[in-house]
Formats: sequence, C-alpha cells, structure tokens
Amino acid sequence: MNRRDLIRSIAAMALASPPGGAGASHGDRGIIMTVLGPIAPAEMGVTLPHEHLLVDFAGAEVVSPDRYDADEVVATALPFLERVRDLGCRTLCECTPAYLARDPQLLARLARATGMHLITNSGYYNANGGKHLPEHARQESAEALADRWTAEWEDGIGGSGIRPGFLKIGVDRGPLPEISRKLVRAAAITHLRTGLTIAAHTGDGRAAMEELDLIEAEGVSPSAFIWVHAQSERATELHFAAAQRGAWVEFDGIAPQSIDRHVELVRSLAEAGHLDRVLLSHDAGWYHVGEPGGGTFRPFDTLFTEFLPALAREGFADTDLRRLITEHPAEAFTVRIRRASA
Repeated sequence: MNRRDLIRSIAAMALASPPGGAGASHGDRGIIMTVLGPIAPAEMGVTLPHEHLLVDFAGAEVVSPDRYDADEVVATALPFLERVRDLGCRTLCECTPAYLARDPQLLARLARATGMHLITNSGYYNANGGKHLPEHARQESAEALADRWTAEWEDGIGGSGIRPGFLKIGVDRGPLPEISRKLVRAAAITHLRTGLTIAAHTGDGRAAMEELDLIEAEGVSPSAFIWVHAQSERATELHFAAAQRGAWVEFDGIAPQSIDRHVELVRSLAEAGHLDRVLLSHDAGWYHVGEPGGGTFRPFDTLFTEFLPALAREGFADTDLRRLITEHPAEAFTVRIRRASA
C-alpha cells in the first residue's frame, strides 16, 4: 500500500467507525469548537493537533496586526493547508496564543478557502522567558485571568465573535516560578467553567509533573491536559508517569530528520500500554512576522508522507494509526468538563 492509499484507508475507517463523541450534541458541551463554529467530534477526521500558521515573536508590548499584511499571510499559508487537505487531513489546531499573533479572523478566511476545520485558542504564554506575557497578567490573580479567558469562550475573541476551541498556555522548565503556576491555575479554573482542554507548552518533564499536580489540586482531571513538546524530555519514565495519570502526551516536532526518534517515542509508550494517551503533530509552519516574505514556512506533510508509513513498517496496524490521528485528537479536544477523581 502506498502512502496516499494508507492515509485514504485510515480516513475511510474514521468515517465508518467514528470516535466515541460521534453522538455529541451541538450544545456547549460534547462539541469541537472551530473558528467557523461548533462541529461534532466525529467531524474532525484526520487531525493535526499542534501547528502554527502565523507567529510574531516580537514580544507582548510590540505585537500587533499592523505588523503584517493579512492578505500576504493567507497567500503564503494557503498552499500548505491545501497540501495536507489533499493528503487527507481534515482539521488543524492552530496553537499560536494571544500576544504572539493569534488572529482568529485570518484563520476563518483560511478555513473558508480550504474547507478545513481550523481551531484557535485562549490563554497566555509564559515560556521563552516571559516576553510574550502581557503586563496585566503579572498583576492579576488566577481568577481574574480565568475571567478573561472565560469571556473569550462565552463572547468570542475581541470583536470577532470567534470562540476558542482549547486553552494554550506556556511554561519553561521546572521548577515553575509563581507566575507560571498562576497561569496553570487560571487554566484549570477556566477548564472547570468552560470544558476547554489545556494544551501546555512545557519545558521539561519536571514542569509537566508540577502542572498536573496543580490542575488536580484545582479539581481538574489530567485527561484535560496535553503535555505539549513531550519529545523534548529524554526521561521516558516521565512520559509513562504522565500517561498513567491520564494526561495526553504530545510528540510534536515531527520532521524528516526526527522520524526514528519519534517512532521510538511512540513505540515506547505503546509497549508500556499507553498508546491511548499519544498525540502526534509537527509544530511546523509558519509565516514569521518580521522576516521578509514571512521567512521559511515548514510544511505540515511529514506525518503523512514519512511518519505514518514508518510506523506501519514497525508493525503498527491501520487501526492504531487511525486512533492516533483521528480518535485521540477528537477525544482530546472535545469540549467537556473533566473533573479529578475524588
């Protein structure tokens, strides 16, 4: 079976046997929230859970839509989305947070142009030394920040009317400073109000364990948490620990030069009995504001053209691959309050 037939086979199985959320209603729970509105989890299809279309690293006090031409961004990003759409991808989670050039209206344009489901986020990012954190976040309480993020869920982002489909926060390596701990608590509070899943850019395994402790202390189940960039942690026992607790362990960063490393990561969790907690993506893209023409845009196709075939050669069945790229993202991003066990 060639690569295109492999993806088509997986997509066909997903349609014939949709994930557990297939019967979800289109109320404010049990749905996936895209930039064009809610869909049922079964409609997600093949999904990339962590990618970027537009990023500006200038800092929270500088970043602004005035710094880029939206038409140029759309023209640059569109062919890369069309490429993965034609490979069978139906949904892409755009993980650029507020104050790093999150632009829900631009995403809506791209969703309409491609027919794909695009998902944006709420939350703040305190990785990279905190330069992307707005000043009010340093002063406000976790509850006040949760009020801001909850308002985006209830009323839409800015004046766009577009609602986030998940929470995106960012922390550096552990031990976490108090401000990062506050962001994690704010995300937990927001989850209990909205059901939005928490995707956390996380510097290392120690930070991941701290984040899980914090959200559980707030009454949130680890199943509402995605450990983003887990591949950066070399201690596989921490991957096992997070998965055992019920968290999603996301191996993003898939690229042509990382195939063997990522295959080993997936195999290690599968052998430990935790394949059901794995998410896969590239963390690729993006139009880089401040670089001529947006710089070098890294494509989103390696998972389809190289990585899934590599897993198949290692003995992973088509049903395993379908779970990884359809069922797991659908479960992870379904809007549903997940409470910690008593």
